[in-house]
Amino acid sequence: MTDKITVAGVSVDTRHWIGGERVASAGTFTDVSPIDGSVIGEIARGTATEAAAAVAAAKAAFPAWAATSRAERARLLHAVADGVEKRIEELAIVETTDNGALLRSHRRGVMPRVAHNFRFFADWLLTLEHEDFDTRGHTNHVDWDPAGPSVLITPWNAPLMLSTWKIAPALAAGNTVVLKPAEWTPLTASLLADITAEAGLPAGVLNIVQGYGSEIGDALTSDPGVRRISFTGSVPTAKRISASAAANLTPLSLELGGKSPLLVFADADLDLAVDLAVEQYDNAGQVCLAATRILVEEPIAEEFTRRFTQKAAGIVQGDPRDEATDIGPNIHPRQLEKIDGFVQRAIAAGARAVIGGHRKDGQYYAPTLLTDVAQDSEIVQEEVFGPVLTLQTFTTEDEAVGLANDTRFGLAATVATGDKERAGRVTAQLVAGTVWVNCFFVRDLQAPFGGSRHSGVGREGGNWSFDFYCDLKNTVTAPKGWKDHG
Repeated sequence: MTDKITVAGVSVDTRHWIGGERVASAGTFTDVSPIDGSVIGEIARGTATEAAAAVAAAKAAFPAWAATSRAERARLLHAVADGVEKRIEELAIVETTDNGALLRSHRRGVMPRVAHNFRFFADWLLTLEHEDFDTRGHTNHVDWDPAGPSVLITPWNAPLMLSTWKIAPALAAGNTVVLKPAEWTPLTASLLADITAEAGLPAGVLNIVQGYGSEIGDALTSDPGVRRISFTGSVPTAKRISASAAANLTPLSLELGGKSPLLVFADADLDLAVDLAVEQYDNAGQVCLAATRILVEEPIAEEFTRRFTQKAAGIVQGDPRDEATDIGPNIHPRQLEKIDGFVQRAIAAGARAVIGGHRKDGQYYAPTLLTDVAQDSEIVQEEVFGPVLTLQTFTTEDEAVGLANDTRFGLAATVATGDKERAGRVTAQLVAGTVWVNCFFVRDLQAPFGGSRHSGVGREGGNWSFDFYCDLKNTVTAPKGWKDHG
């Protein structure tokens, strides 16, 4: 295998990044672009050997990094952000080639957010404190101590942004990191390794091992030296990771699947509600937070469906490198098969495709809206992770809440209503980590993020990230007992 490949004019190293050096493997796996099915290159395929080496490098680097001052850690994270900003165009085109998401979104939103992730947690670190408090004359002082090497396992739908959402707070906290990027989208993680090296991040503080989770996952998550594991992905994989981590009582943060509802009440701004619903096709439906279950109050259901169909007809699906494109391909033939399987089984069970319901050429799936679906049906209960929405109706507020909460998930929910009091009543009853009212996908890194039920364990963001990546220590000091050394 060659050590480097060229992707849209950008040189990308195909090897792992371990202990500040590039490390090859005996085997490789093939990285394929979902845009046209072309082979991008052969990527180093990690084994338990490379995984163990990466964890060992993180362990070795941890004492010095943990002892590094907050100010210096923050400075280095800002230097990484500077490097990201200098290479936004390169990162954008490489990630679009690798995962098929829109180039314009990568340029204008996603890659700038990558830089922001580093800047936010660098700045937050410098303000992290808890006011001392008194207990019967004794002083309590809270510290956030670095916990240790952290294993971060990240998904393919927003590879670099979601990786740095974990990397940045882990490094800011004083932990060292082993990143395992998704095997379908490894390329921008490799570019990030170059950026961190150029920024001066010490060797071993960030390590990247590429490959299949089935081959290297257990070696990463079962090592007793690993003190934190953060994973974004599927529920079955999370269960395997949890079992692996249990032997060492390694704390976990899990952000998992979703089957989120969009509740549209008759008093809502209907055009806004339709816009919110059509927005759920973003990134070809490959968004964990997507409100894929549209629940519409009965009196407006017909008009909502008419306007939705009209709005969705204007979606431009095609090459994500084209500025005019609204949604691109799905990530992999296996995922496309999964999406179509869900849809065809639903139709066979009596669902009606108002729009879509079929594949298109290549790895593209037509934006789909299914009606006449039962609440207990597979298509309503299970995450599809593609451009597939269902529409159900309700007649009362209580029924709407009941339908919204009636899945095993609880990641997010969206409510469209013109009644502020109703919004308060409904959001108070929804089981979700994030609820949007008359908006969607407004996220602030200060806010807690995570899911309820099978949508996850724990919260990250702001102080919650540091609470997870650190060992909190309370020191209680008596007012007396000091000797005079004067």
